[in-house]
Amino acid sequence: MNKGKIVLTGDRPTGPLHLGHYVGSLENRLLLQENNQQYVMIADVQALTDNFNNPTKVRDSVFEVACDYLAVGIDPNKTTIFIQSAIPSIAELTIFYLNLVTVNRLKRNPTLKSEIQQKGFNDNLPAGFFVYPVSQAADITFVKAELVPVGQDQLPMIEQTNEIVRSFNRIYNTQVLVEVKALVPKFARLPGIDGKAKMSKSLGNAIFLSDSADIVAKKVKSMYTDPEHIHVSDPGKVEGNTVFAYLDVFDKNSEEVEMLKEHYKKGGLGDMVLKKRLTDILNNFLEPIRIRRKEFEQNPDYVLSILKEGSEKAQSIGEKTLKEVKTAMKIDYY
Repeated sequence: MNKGKIVLTGDRPTGPLHLGHYVGSLENRLLLQENNQQYVMIADVQALTDNFNNPTKVRDSVFEVACDYLAVGIDPNKTTIFIQSAIPSIAELTIFYLNLVTVNRLKRNPTLKSEIQQKGFNDNLPAGFFVYPVSQAADITFVKAELVPVGQDQLPMIEQTNEIVRSFNRIYNTQVLVEVKALVPKFARLPGIDGKAKMSKSLGNAIFLSDSADIVAKKVKSMYTDPEHIHVSDPGKVEGNTVFAYLDVFDKNSEEVEMLKEHYKKGGLGDMVLKKRLTDILNNFLEPIRIRRKEFEQNPDYVLSILKEGSEKAQSIGEKTLKEVKTAMKIDYY
């Protein structure tokens, strides 16, 4: 058993994972699992808050996400991978925590406000989506996580969790719940292939870990560069150029990348030369992941056994936390 910090992280299962997930979280999880007690949650309950009318999509995506985890190297012997809906203690804790949060406080949560606006809920906002920051607090506290890797835009969620922790401990005169710290990756976001700030499944601008070599080549070919760099001889802009953003992350020869940037800015370097280089680099990176992923895809019983074992382990921890919570709340009747 790894010692170190208790770490909780996860993903909403709404489709396979992409390079943005790798750069923003998966790569970091490979490091964290070596010296910490890491729990990785496939957050199907949270995914259902805005996909409740398409449960098949969520169910199928649980398997897809699990295959991606295993293919990139998340090790079930070092990391506990579990399914959120298989942990009933999370749902119970959520119910208790809802009493500690006002509607007005939820309305002021910047992350929640932004996501409600992005999804265009307006007057059709599901109550389940509105209170999901409280559910996230239950996700974090049921294992008494000390560290949660998040992007900068998720910091208000950590703040809300700690407010709930402090309120619970104060009201019930206990130290049962533990405050958590956010771990913000130094490189938290990879742009979409269309040049938009975020790579996203819903925006259709992602390169998936499971994409074939041909699909990767096609997507890189369509990648946003500098719209004013029409001829090879034209000087080009590096800032906002998606190809260079990817080369900065995936090309190990940083000195050569800097030389290519200077060449591009002066003129005489074509976009297709850069895109060919990036295609080769990405396919070399993804090929071993693709091979491992196919092996897991062809052995679904093994993948599901990992999820079942991880969920049972997580639930046993959740039951212990829930018992402590109920004792503090004086509802431990027998």
